[in-house]
Amino acid sequence: MPAPVLCASCGDRRAALRRPKTGQALCRECFVAAFEAEVHGTIVAARLFQPGETVAIGASGGKDSTVLAHLLRLLNERHGYGLRLLLLSVDEGIAGYRDDSLAAVRRNRGRLGLPLHVVSYQELYGWSMDRIARHIGPKNNCTFCGVFRRQALDRGAALLGADKIATGHNADDVAETVLMNFLRGDVGRLRRCAGILTGSEGALPRCKPLKHAYEKEIVLYAYFQGLDYFSTECVYAPNAYRGHARTLLKDLEATRPSAVADLVHSGERLAVREDIRMPTQGTCQRCSYLSSQTLCKACVLLEGLNRGLPRLAIGKPSRLQKALLDGEKPETSTVEAEGSQSTSQGIRTIDF
Repeated sequence: MPAPVLCASCGDRRAALRRPKTGQALCRECFVAAFEAEVHGTIVAARLFQPGETVAIGASGGKDSTVLAHLLRLLNERHGYGLRLLLLSVDEGIAGYRDDSLAAVRRNRGRLGLPLHVVSYQELYGWSMDRIARHIGPKNNCTFCGVFRRQALDRGAALLGADKIATGHNADDVAETVLMNFLRGDVGRLRRCAGILTGSEGALPRCKPLKHAYEKEIVLYAYFQGLDYFSTECVYAPNAYRGHARTLLKDLEATRPSAVADLVHSGERLAVREDIRMPTQGTCQRCSYLSSQTLCKACVLLEGLNRGLPRLAIGKPSRLQKALLDGEKPETSTVEAEGSQSTSQGIRTIDF
């Protein structure tokens, strides 16, 4: 029988794993210590926080946000960041999914001793995600949910007086986003998607303390620390474009283990020619939310839902957005193509 592999760090204890990120064989204790030290190093190197700031942690109940909340509370006490931490969750209104994940968030609230605030699509927009899905069919659900969720987090954080939002995006997430934006030719998003701190143009800043942490190592850390998280995939996720990018990334990683880190670094070092026209940040004429268009995407999507023409709101720029800016109604032929759904209810807007 071969001799047991000893930890490459302490040399005393038996190795419990081989790190996916470095290939180093470590015992449980040394892996936990190394993982925590790397996240702390990321926070310090990028100067993500300043003493006295209020940080809203985007808490979904999943592994990433659960590990993030645990680490920020731990490191805040250990290294004296001087932060006021709170949990912020978004209830999209997905039966059998979000209600169970929010239960996990509430359990962690008690364990961590952090205040929790929940904002919902129903309160903000008058629509739940399940109702939206019934309205638009199986496609484009993630388009609506992603836009509404991002704005809901900002609205909730602003309501709580937060200075920053911390999200649990990991290295795999960033690599997938770089890949998606490259495949879509979205230069604007491609240029900023790999940033560890965004929102310098006037939006509430967002940071990614787990940006350089591999998804596999986050799972291992959660397991070793005995963290309680919700692991069921969203019922609408199988139709998402991101799923195809994730599959491609896993195939690349199987051939080249450094593919995740390589894509993250490529996104960071991306240079755009000076003559390329980039979106200019402004504010939405309707709800005053930050937008590179006259109307923000959330208002256009919501208008499409309320008019019974949700698919007209998809695209850049959308046909519905042009019609709204011109003060016109969508063309009759377009309405018929959408199914001639009548809008008996009045036009609803986001009112904050």
